[in-house]
Parts: sequence; C-alpha cells; structure tokens
Amino acid sequence: MEKQPDRLEKIEILFDSNKIANLEDIKKEIDSNSRMTVYRLLCQINYLSSYSHRGQYYTLPHVPDFDHYGLWSFKAIRFSKYGNLLNTALNLVQFSEGGLTAPELESLLQVETQPALRKLWSRKKISRVKLGGIFVYLSFDSGERRRQELMREENIPSNDVAVGLETALLPDELRAGIILFFSLLDEKQRRLFAGLEAAKMGHGGDKKIAELLGLDSHTVSKGRRELFSGSILRIGSRKKGGGRTSVEKKHPK
Repeated sequence: MEKQPDRLEKIEILFDSNKIANLEDIKKEIDSNSRMTVYRLLCQINYLSSYSHRGQYYTLPHVPDFDHYGLWSFKAIRFSKYGNLLNTALNLVQFSEGGLTAPELESLLQVETQPALRKLWSRKKISRVKLGGIFVYLSFDSGERRRQELMREENIPSNDVAVGLETALLPDELRAGIILFFSLLDEKQRRLFAGLEAAKMGHGGDKKIAELLGLDSHTVSKGRRELFSGSILRIGSRKKGGGRTSVEKKHPK
C-alpha cells in the first residue's frame, strides 16, 4: 500500500503541472476510488475549491495569480482567495467603494450571483438599499454602509435618461426595428446581443430584454455572462466546407 506522504507529493505535483484538478483527476493520480481519501489528503495541503462549476475543481493556494479583487480563472474555471461563492460575494461587497448591484457582481465573477446575495442579505451578513431605482448591496456595518451609500449617491445620474433598450420608453418603430434586426441574427448572436443590452440596463435588464425579444430570461443571462467572459472566439458563422462547391474547369480535347 502506498504511503500517505507519497500520495500527498503526487497531488502537489499534479497541481503544479495542471494548475487545477477535479475529484476524478486526483483519484486517478493516487490510484484510489475513495472520495473520503481524496478529501482527507486535500485537507492536509490547504486546498481551494472553485466558486464556479459547483465547486467541483480544486487548486492549491500558491498556484493562482490572483488579481486585485482576489480572483483567478483558468480554462474558464474560476477561483477566489476568499473560497466559495458566498464568502467571495460577502468580501467583495464589504470592500467595495460604493457597494455592488447584482449585475455588477456578476460582471466581476462571471457567474450568477443573485441567489448568493439574497442568502447573505437574509442572514444579515450584508445590507441592501434601493438607490437610483436599483437594489445595491452594502456592508452590514452601519458606518461602512453609510460611507458606501454616500459614494454610490455621488455617482447616480441626476436625470432619468434611459440606458440601453429601456423597453418602456421605446417608440413603436424603434422597437419594431430592433426586433427585425434581432430576427436576422443566428442563435448565438441573438443570445449575445440580448446579453449586451441587458447589461446596459443593469438591474432587471435580463427580464425586460427577455420580454422584448421573446426569450427566456436565463438565455439572456447566459448571453451576458458569455459576452463578458472573454472566451468568445471571433470566428465566421459559416462552417468549414460551406459555400459554393468548387467546379473543376474542363478543357476541350
């Protein structure tokens, strides 16, 4: 039977080589089918779980090159120095200059954050106020919360100019033009276009754009996350081999 120090060394080498790994990767590396064995070994080397992909990926604290928000992404798998999504959302809200809205936090984390924010708010870990017509999540500490409110209020526009495709203010002709343009796009382009316009609108944008364009709000949310993930390939829509079939030029004999 392989000694535990040897298994720990194999796990560390795995992370140094691949940066991240899931449960099956580690089981294969240490030649074990036991989940408990893997978790017991991971606990001895102070691992981090991804806050995306349901926490199914792991890394070691020395591997990520965290940005100034404490975030790191590798192959679209996202990690935080704060750990899971709840702790990450809590710390980013607490340390933000003027609090954060759900769309702002989603833009940073590239995952859906509304359920996590609501859970933190219901547990009285963070505060929530309505400023400029949208909900803003703030620190639960009264002094810090007031400072964040003042900072946020300084940046709220003094008028009610609509941003993006504010459906309540769209003239019928413009609305019709947008829907016509939307109909000319392929499936992926529609999703990304809807996500862009929803992001412009901020809080509630997914639902409003979904209603305007006849989409599911989850599709709009997916498009918004894809658009700002930085992982979209700029390739043509025509598949390889598409287009007119070449014709061999024949010469008379």
